[in-house]
Amino acid sequence: MPSARTSDATSAAQFVPEGKDWAALRSASCACRGCELYKDAKQTVFGEGPVPAPLMMVGEQPGDREDVEGHVFVGPAGRLLDKALAAAKIARDEAYLTNAVKHFKFTERGKRRIHQQPRRSEVVACFPWLREEIRVVQPRLIVCLGAVAAKALLGSSFKLTEHRGEVLEQDGLKIGVTVHPSSVLRAENWTEAYEAFVADLKALRKAL
Repeated sequence: MPSARTSDATSAAQFVPEGKDWAALRSASCACRGCELYKDAKQTVFGEGPVPAPLMMVGEQPGDREDVEGHVFVGPAGRLLDKALAAAKIARDEAYLTNAVKHFKFTERGKRRIHQQPRRSEVVACFPWLREEIRVVQPRLIVCLGAVAAKALLGSSFKLTEHRGEVLEQDGLKIGVTVHPSSVLRAENWTEAYEAFVADLKALRKAL
């Protein structure tokens, strides 16, 4: 099993029932107090999908809609991911989807909750959950969506821009990397960014 790529303590470890099945992990995650993010988020958003699964996709953290609904990738970025997966001929219902961080980090601006990128310490604190998800899902390929997820598994010095669309090996795992779908939504040239994202997914699919 991989370990967090840092010397910091993994403070969620005391809440993780190691060696248990997916249902027990998901249930236990609801009571996690491994970092401060649980205080403002509405709920823990654990990963979902078939267990085991050949493909595991790891994003950054839940967004506003995910925090409200309690499910992964159900907001605008999730809808774009669905479209890109279909274009790349990858069945979403055959993939396990999760995030490196299980609580929504945000700042309030009026009535809106604006996403904030989690700190490295928060990613590390949440890593024991991701480690156990990898154990039970047993993926042949893990695809990291964005730099936060990639650095969680490949180290804080990892540079996504140098390796996107590639598959690397780490701790006995095959790990592919690409951008997060939210970055495509923010792109100035949406069409070009979307096509590049789909091209990455097609390239990574070959590793399956």
